[in-house]
Amino acid sequence: MTNQRIRLLIVEDSEDDARLLYSELTRTNSDITYTRVDCAEDMRKALLDSEWDIVISDHSMPRFSSLEALDLLKECGKDIPFIIYSGDVSEHVEVAAMCSGAQDSIVKGNFARLLPAMEREIHGAAVRRAKEQADAHVHKLAFYDRLTGLPNRNLFCDHVGRKLPQAEGRSATIYVLDIDRFLRVNNCFGHKVGDALMRQIAQRLQECVPEDGMVARCGSDEFAVFLGNVASDQQARDAAEHIRQAFSRPFVEGTLEFFISLSIGIGVSPRDGDDVPELLINAETAMFRAKSMGGNNTQFYAHEMGAVAGAQLVLESALRKAVARRELLLEYQPNLNAVSGALTGVEALVRWRHPEMGVLQPDDFIPLANESGLITEIGAWVLESACRQAKAWHDAGHPGLTIAVNVSAVQFWQPGLVQAVARVLADTGIDPQCLELEITESVLMRNADTTIMTLQALKGMRVKISVDDFGTGYSSLSYLRRFPIDILKIDKSFSRDVMRDVESAAIVQAIGALARGLGLVTVAEGVETTEQLEFFRRQHCDRVQGFLFSAPRSVADITEMLGARAAAQALPQQKGIARPHRMSGRVGKILTQEFARGAA
Repeated sequence: MTNQRIRLLIVEDSEDDARLLYSELTRTNSDITYTRVDCAEDMRKALLDSEWDIVISDHSMPRFSSLEALDLLKECGKDIPFIIYSGDVSEHVEVAAMCSGAQDSIVKGNFARLLPAMEREIHGAAVRRAKEQADAHVHKLAFYDRLTGLPNRNLFCDHVGRKLPQAEGRSATIYVLDIDRFLRVNNCFGHKVGDALMRQIAQRLQECVPEDGMVARCGSDEFAVFLGNVASDQQARDAAEHIRQAFSRPFVEGTLEFFISLSIGIGVSPRDGDDVPELLINAETAMFRAKSMGGNNTQFYAHEMGAVAGAQLVLESALRKAVARRELLLEYQPNLNAVSGALTGVEALVRWRHPEMGVLQPDDFIPLANESGLITEIGAWVLESACRQAKAWHDAGHPGLTIAVNVSAVQFWQPGLVQAVARVLADTGIDPQCLELEITESVLMRNADTTIMTLQALKGMRVKISVDDFGTGYSSLSYLRRFPIDILKIDKSFSRDVMRDVESAAIVQAIGALARGLGLVTVAEGVETTEQLEFFRRQHCDRVQGFLFSAPRSVADITEMLGARAAAQALPQQKGIARPHRMSGRVGKILTQEFARGAA
């Protein structure tokens, strides 16, 4: 019998028989605890107060019967294996018991049959509980924010969408709140402090919202709040002011004290939208207006807010000319085989060499490109430029080097994506199997049937499909097998936390097992320490990428790395040691030591 502790509920009117049963059971497993009950009241209390692995019941007792015990078990909503263990059970009673859910009926004293029956039913119950826990974990990944435990955008839209029709004759209000300058916290004090502060912020927000409302985390430092019964704009503003006043109190994390301000945008139904996505977008537009005014204020949505603030208009105008003026450039971040250290491919990352502001990172202009629709033109340029460069590296003696290119949500849903990719493949002559198109989980799940059709068309051209930032909670893992994908890129937030957060480590292990089961390649992003590298290698991660190996590099730097790799491969190789490509300085030493140690 199993070595785990067994919690046994014995329904028996004879204490002597219960003790005899317990004594026989402990001959094979001493780790058993039991409680005896002999009436409905005591059994009900035991079922509601404690957890049990199995119920063993006598049939005919002065105050109770096994059939009554079975009915009570179902009445209490308990799914616990039930075995009748009695000396006087008729065939009629046995049939009735089996129809009511009993697993077995055994004559008293027949321990040779009772013990394997118990082991079988306890094992079956354990399997069912494990499945229920796995299903609950998948649901949590799909609908809840991992850091704060709050609902995510998907669950918020689903829940509020069902509430809106009930608010007929009243105003339902959605607030989008952004934490002003939160990035400074992470930059100055590290992500550990930032994460702890974020959990405090989520808790305080929940304290500000009544039970019939809802709080969700929709982004790294963005929250959504729903209030379903608002009588006027003034009442909506008062509710926002109540939240802002609550945030006037400092947040304390260790010896540090933080004062947090909020930019709040308000969308009111039905005036500002008839459904949740529209209300969220409009409330978010109002929030951006609040931020553009210096933050720490509240703005209602107004239709004229479609006009971007003056500074954004100037930047957008310059961005429209950036491609034609050849101001955009690509850098490439290497990704390596997690075991051998071989440089397997690179990810193309766009930069903007602004004539006045210097080199801008993607976060400085990609959101604006998405809002303005310029991302389609920029994305097309990135795809063609990256493929041309990859083909040049292939022709220079580095065949098989993969090139990963991000495809934004706007690009993906633009008509003609498949044709555009086919045209680039034909124009550049790159091997399609060396092109990896990266899409995010949110794109994957937005419209599953349409997404599958698009991905199948791309796969038909032998292009590889990669899911970027995987594990952040937007997709349903149970649907993953429906999508024709090749690669899962584990989000860098897991890499950051994996050595100090048990849940992050467990999620990475689950993702790895899922990928292996589906035959997918895994890539760990954001690997910055040797400890993280070792962890991902233990999890059989296929590739790794991050600052431990290299920051994004210029074409010249990548070309030099490839040349060094080719030179290293031409040298005699020590038996049993996989040689990583040559890289100078600290990174080169780490790679040589770590990968050699792993291959030994």
